[in-house]
Amino acid sequence: MSTTTQSCMINGKEQVEVVSQQVDYQGEGTLVRITRGGICGSDLHYYQHGKVGNFAVKMPMILGHEVIGYVVKSDNPALKENQKVAVNPSKPCGHCKYCEAQEENQCTGMRFFGSAMYFPHVDGGFTQYKVVDSSQCIPFDNQADEKVMVFAEPLAVCIHAANQGGDLQGKKVFISGVGPIGCLIAAAAKAKGAAEVVCADISERSLAMAVAMGATDTIHAANGDFTPYLAEKGYFDVSFEASGHPSSLTRCLEVTRAKGTLVQVGMGGDVPGFPIMMLIAKEIKLVGSFRFTTEFNTAVEWLGNGTVNPLPLFSGEYDYQNIDAALVFAGDKQKAAKVQLTF
Repeated sequence: MSTTTQSCMINGKEQVEVVSQQVDYQGEGTLVRITRGGICGSDLHYYQHGKVGNFAVKMPMILGHEVIGYVVKSDNPALKENQKVAVNPSKPCGHCKYCEAQEENQCTGMRFFGSAMYFPHVDGGFTQYKVVDSSQCIPFDNQADEKVMVFAEPLAVCIHAANQGGDLQGKKVFISGVGPIGCLIAAAAKAKGAAEVVCADISERSLAMAVAMGATDTIHAANGDFTPYLAEKGYFDVSFEASGHPSSLTRCLEVTRAKGTLVQVGMGGDVPGFPIMMLIAKEIKLVGSFRFTTEFNTAVEWLGNGTVNPLPLFSGEYDYQNIDAALVFAGDKQKAAKVQLTF
């Protein structure tokens, strides 16, 4: 079976175009008709800088990894035609030591949608038709709101981060940096039973979104008074650093109580002058958090049953033909949080 698909292709810095391609489905895996996709920070980096970290765009690559759609054809009898699915953008190798230990997010041969890490690059999901492994298709109720369900991938990242923080039931939680990821961590923390979720940011707009997503209190990162949280070696049981800024990491160390946990989620560069003595003296557990494993399925479940409502983060949608305008708008952090494409 061969069909024509139109794809949103990145060619370099501020170079995107919609191109027609052929998709051949040979009966292996699942052919998905993509209906909606969310623009992520990595998509913006590829558009604004032509690269993410050290991985530069060296050839045309389809953007996007937050996508949903419906089944056209599948080799899995459980995936019926027209069944709506969230598409897990992770395709681990399945045989490295991490995959064998069910730690697939650390897979040494991971093929993740829309990544220039490898050459040839791994195409993403901003396309009308895509063939994926059937295991990457997580069904959801066909009556569910697609604007909600397309949040499955970023919510999975945040549920994984929350899990890295340990048992949050009854705990006092601090989140530094509440863009979409920080806000979804707040929602995940509340869903996991946190008693307090206090969020800090320099943007009043972001703080308002955090409240809508479950924060019990907010504090301005630059002008707020953190003194009450510094006494007796810190106040919070678990802190999440979600901005990637060195000063934010220091703040998290300051307000986390002795023997508490700090989860590093935000991606940034090296941190010169890292306050290592504070970490040592307070015996804080510093934990990284990267992507997700089974949390993708949990995210689909939570979105489907209303455990998390992500719509306070929804900033608007664009037809995929207007990918340039969508990326420009999504890059305006004074106006946009999560922007979606419709296919």
